[in-house]
Amino acid sequence: MRERMAALCFGLAVVSSPVAAQQSGGWVEEKCRIYEAAWAQALETHGSGQMNYAFIAGNENFIAGGCTGPSDICPRSSQELDVANALTLAMMNAGAASTFLPFKCPAQPSAAGGWSGPGL
Repeated sequence: MRERMAALCFGLAVVSSPVAAQQSGGWVEEKCRIYEAAWAQALETHGSGQMNYAFIAGNENFIAGGCTGPSDICPRSSQELDVANALTLAMMNAGAASTFLPFKCPAQPSAAGGWSGPGL
């Protein structure tokens, strides 16, 4: 599986260049095109058999919105996590910051009475 992720990331890194994208058409649009291609490749590589509808729809809606709208997609199954990791690696290899990605899971309640600072 690591070989497939590495091939996906390498392929997208070779095809995309942040400098070229900034000069033609805007970096946000280029990142979205890269994300869309990575999403399609991830579905082809990993399948969607164990993916929740919310995970699939969240990614599709993120892409349809130009990758600019707020999105809180939380990977829950191992397959969703594999896909989210592959997308993250692909985007980082393409020069996109991790803040571009739509993944966010709700914070788990703290066992320390709400305290979530250092020491836990």
